[in-house]
Amino acid sequence: MTNYIFLYSGGSGMPETEEAQAAVMAAWGAWYGGMGEAVVDGGNPFSGVAKTVASDGTISDGAAFAGSGYTIVSAESADAAATMAQGCPVLQGGGTVSVFEIYAL
Repeated sequence: MTNYIFLYSGGSGMPETEEAQAAVMAAWGAWYGGMGEAVVDGGNPFSGVAKTVASDGTISDGAAFAGSGYTIVSAESADAAATMAQGCPVLQGGGTVSVFEIYAL
């Protein structure tokens, strides 16, 4: 098995009402539950505070990647990991999931 990172971009964020927030959290819980032990690190959302360091060493506010969070899973292949990502709740809010294989050192 190989580890893959799901990098989330966009999505509708957390809704304002407690009822809607509970529904979003339930969707994430169901998705994680469906993946079972394949979830290596459930990850976290990003706060929005970001810096970018350029090749010349300059630091600027903001990120080069509009990320909103991450999860690490274990899968047989990149295709299998991408299939898992198809159920990600961030997609329901118009976001995207980028799937990267994590190179084991």
